[in-house]
Amino acid sequence: MNLSGLAVQLLNGLAGASSLFLVSAGLSLIFGVTRIVNFAHGSFYMVGIYVAYALVERLDWLGFWVAVPVAALVVGLLGVVVEMTVLRRIYRAPELFQLLATFALVLVIKDAMLWLFGPEELLGPRAPGMKGAVAILGRNFPTYDLFLIVVGPIVLGALWLLFTRTRWGTLVRAATQDREMVGALGVNQVWLFTAVFALGAALAGLGGALQLPREPANLEMDLNIIGSAFVVVVVGGMGSIPGAFVAALLVSEIKAVCIWLGLVDVFGFEISFSKLTLVAEFAVMAVVLVVRPWGLMGKPQAAPRVMGEAELPIRPADRTALGVAAFVVLALLSLPAVSSSDAYAVVLAIDLLVASLFAASLHFIMGPAGMHSFGHAAYFGLGAYGAALAVRKLGLPMEAALVVGPLAGAVGALIVGWFCVRLSGVYLAMLTLAFAQIVWAGVYQWDSFTGGSNGLTGVWPAPWLAGKQAYYYLTLALVLLALWLLRRFLFSPFGYAMRAGRDSPLRADAIGIDVKRQQWAAFAIAGGFAGVAGALFAFSKGSISPETLGVGKSVDGLVMVLLGGIQTLVGPVVGAVSYTWLQDVMARSTDYWHALLGAVILILVLLFPQGIAGFFGQLWQARRLPAGGAR
Repeated sequence: MNLSGLAVQLLNGLAGASSLFLVSAGLSLIFGVTRIVNFAHGSFYMVGIYVAYALVERLDWLGFWVAVPVAALVVGLLGVVVEMTVLRRIYRAPELFQLLATFALVLVIKDAMLWLFGPEELLGPRAPGMKGAVAILGRNFPTYDLFLIVVGPIVLGALWLLFTRTRWGTLVRAATQDREMVGALGVNQVWLFTAVFALGAALAGLGGALQLPREPANLEMDLNIIGSAFVVVVVGGMGSIPGAFVAALLVSEIKAVCIWLGLVDVFGFEISFSKLTLVAEFAVMAVVLVVRPWGLMGKPQAAPRVMGEAELPIRPADRTALGVAAFVVLALLSLPAVSSSDAYAVVLAIDLLVASLFAASLHFIMGPAGMHSFGHAAYFGLGAYGAALAVRKLGLPMEAALVVGPLAGAVGALIVGWFCVRLSGVYLAMLTLAFAQIVWAGVYQWDSFTGGSNGLTGVWPAPWLAGKQAYYYLTLALVLLALWLLRRFLFSPFGYAMRAGRDSPLRADAIGIDVKRQQWAAFAIAGGFAGVAGALFAFSKGSISPETLGVGKSVDGLVMVLLGGIQTLVGPVVGAVSYTWLQDVMARSTDYWHALLGAVILILVLLFPQGIAGFFGQLWQARRLPAGGAR
């Protein structure tokens, strides 16, 4: 460690902050005006670098400086197409279903880039005129990175002028604070939303194009950048462009300092600060959200004046529903006998059962409790690792490990929930994501205990469950029991109090319900049942890896819940079965299965904005109601 090394790392942090700010500014702008959590924003960043590469390859030495703004323009036009053809149709749908639509776009765009450019990384040329380096304190620093350091403040200044010196910018700022009032004043919100989405997408495309001389274009760039962009937006404050700039600087410089510190001896203990770069940004977000829930430069969001349609109360199952449930259970019991010649059918059925329980546990806090979670995979993974470590490290039998796993998930949720229930909306969701990433980083880097990136192997069921059919029946029994218990919770006094806190916190508090304590308990319950699913998953596969705690697994859970329908108890099961089955079938049928799956999800979202089970549930209720009105 020396002063020159610190200076170079801080400059590297500034260069990275500029690129991160461009992406985050677009994401913050889109959310501030449209209230859409645009999961596809990272895809626009990826498209930007691919378009820039394609243009540079076809132009002369001036190609790079022409390609960068053209790429931003192309991505902006792509944003217009996406907004007009997809998002405009679901603006009135719940925000989480808009998130599902943008996730589908991620899958489609990823495979589109795969089809156009192939799977290999594409290394672009250096920027003409900036191929050298500058000596700083005896160390060489790339000239292009100095250019990037300047770009961020220039774009920030241009955006400030746009939003403070133009009528359009005034309307955007007004919509960020209170879009219902802007609509009441006669402003055409449709075209305002389109223009804002185009600008946000163009900023993401510009950020991607500018990265071409620094890193190769690859198909993982979308997911790699979107997590950091979400962190910056939340830390800076939703809808605040200056906040995004400050947050990008803060996050990038903290990571730069961690790299500079490297391996440090603290009171006889060696701490690798460089490894903390995986979790530093999420740790910053967690601290900021706990201390200042609306971000460093954000403001508490105004309550919407236009309330959505009141959610119908959950009713006990009638005879028809019980009959359908009995038929399904009988079919599941007879599955091994029916598919005796197809061993894969039993394996797939186990995966479907585990996914159903995982989705149902997430639905427990999302639907009846009204708490959105982007990090539910943490409790699934804790359950899986808890069971695996109980077998591998403690030498416990499988039967005992199936108890340890749910306890690990419940304890993890109990700790995280204590912080998260103090927030609401997207801030609560992002705090769950922050803690989930912290847990993932710990598991990923603790090689001596968790196996690190390699995970743990040799996690097999007990001898009496060695056969897949025997393990299937155990999984079926535990999943059915867990689903029944979750349902019993919802129809207990606890469940009614939990839904009261969701529908009207003030009224619930007035009649003596401790809403936060109810939500905290709901977190722990959901985490415990997710841990059951994780433990069953670990023994079904015989091994476990950090991917079970990753963002992708949490996103899968969200997709399952939303695809099935968040306002029905059977929705998460229907969504989990549909999503997992579609993913399996399409992955075996085509190399571009991501795009096909995304297209199917997008069609389902457009046709059934209330979810598959929600849609058919409404049809059934409509048939039962007498003509002319409700009963």
